[in-house]
Amino acid sequence: MRSPQIAADGVESRVPRCLALGLTALLLGVAALLGLPQSAQSAQAAPGAVGVYPVPSIYSASTDYRLTVNGTSVPVTKYPGYDIAQLSLGTGTATIAVTKVNNTDIGSYSISPQKLGIAGSVSGPTLTFTVQNDEYLIVKLDGRPNLVIAADPAETNRPASSGTGIFNVRSAPYSAQPNTGAYTTTAFQNALNDAAAYGSANGTQGIVYVPAGVYTLGNLYLRSDLAFYLAPGAVLRYTGDRDHYVVNGHKNSQGRDLTWFISTRYSSTNIKIYGRGIIDGNGQAALAPDNLGVNLLAPIYTSGFTVDGITFREASSWAVIPLRSSNMTFRNIKLFNRFDMGENDGIDVMESTDVTVDHAIGIGTDDPFSTKTWGAGTDIYNTVPGTARPLENVTFNDLVSWTYCYGVKVGQGVFQPQNKVTFQHVVVYDAAVGIGVHHKYGTAGATNIKFDDIDIERLSFKNDDNRTWLALMTGNTAGIGPVTGVTISNVKVRNAGITAARVNGLPGAPITGVALKNIVMPGSTTPATTLSQVNLTNLSDYGSLTITP
Repeated sequence: MRSPQIAADGVESRVPRCLALGLTALLLGVAALLGLPQSAQSAQAAPGAVGVYPVPSIYSASTDYRLTVNGTSVPVTKYPGYDIAQLSLGTGTATIAVTKVNNTDIGSYSISPQKLGIAGSVSGPTLTFTVQNDEYLIVKLDGRPNLVIAADPAETNRPASSGTGIFNVRSAPYSAQPNTGAYTTTAFQNALNDAAAYGSANGTQGIVYVPAGVYTLGNLYLRSDLAFYLAPGAVLRYTGDRDHYVVNGHKNSQGRDLTWFISTRYSSTNIKIYGRGIIDGNGQAALAPDNLGVNLLAPIYTSGFTVDGITFREASSWAVIPLRSSNMTFRNIKLFNRFDMGENDGIDVMESTDVTVDHAIGIGTDDPFSTKTWGAGTDIYNTVPGTARPLENVTFNDLVSWTYCYGVKVGQGVFQPQNKVTFQHVVVYDAAVGIGVHHKYGTAGATNIKFDDIDIERLSFKNDDNRTWLALMTGNTAGIGPVTGVTISNVKVRNAGITAARVNGLPGAPITGVALKNIVMPGSTTPATTLSQVNLTNLSDYGSLTITP
């Protein structure tokens, strides 16, 4: 866990996770030098306080798993493709016990991220293990569905539910009623508008407080100087009924119109969405009424925008789409999409600058974490005024990615320049391609791209005939453009896939300046020194390609 700190503005900041883990390792090392046994070393760290999130009845209980964390029962919900357990963990360790519901003995198991080196013990139907911090984990028992355990850091900035500058949607004059299926859009929008007005008038952020419950909603719009707090157990749910939504774009490849469930007003600033609640796109069910796809969150033409702790689930199109914005932070977010729906990317940062995505887990058919730039009038946001913008200085840090496509990726759209994109401290649990740059559309350049500290655990799928740890490609679907300056360093490849790694530019649009450093391939404990050792044999129209230990 990264030690929480509260900044002067009341916003939680965090010491990098790698520093916290380094300090933990140092303390354990000192304990080992003193001759303490492993059990005694573990005993030095006290258990963290467990926060259990209320689970609405719309989410079915798992038929495969029961879970306790530090002796506290944590609900497990059933989800298409995997099961989910969510909780918070205060400073300290977590002893996690996963039990098969039918009590049959466990034959085999795995715990990811593997790089954490978590050792479990099995007793009949129960797997028990301990983690040192809050983590996003994926556990597999025998032939059961994977279990995603999302342990968030404990909340340190939860507001009061009432008081000056607090606008509770359940209280008068808003009186929103959850769990009824009735739309509460007007009550929410009035509370959001009043909170923003209060914040602007008082040089702060007015706070909208959403208690636990399921709220059926149409489109919501966020104005400047607003904090939108979703308590644990609060669910904002989309339905897909066109009578309650505005069409904001069209997805030609999906053959459907799109709406932005929650979006910012243009030229807004100083907005925060936080808490441990859920923004729910309602998956296949929401497509049934009118085939209206949804982007769950669309921060557009905004700055000073923060999301902290929120879960996004069941988007029918790209879930979170920051566009033409700046100074944005997405922290402790969970992106839970389905594997039986296509083009459901997690977060696609588009045409924006100075963006950080920090400590996140992304799951779904399509790319969980990517950057893109487009041209004016692009189908997905053809109602947005203004001109397309370049993308620069975007950092993805501390990720867990599970997808049928790319674990982490730049592209496919590069209609405007993309510069200084970094992916670091990433675990690719499973994918078709671990690391990728796919310059498929556009003529602009993609430059100064870094992939550092990437752990690729599995490559079980194929995408465009690729099943490989690395794919850097240029296409010519809408012009051609170069890729220049790609650094790929400190990569642990546990599974290299079945197709060759590739660097394929095009005449007039080469891929140049690719540097591979400290790449450790399956079965090896030392870094590779040749391209053949990393299976990088599919090469064309490239230049300045180096590999060093």
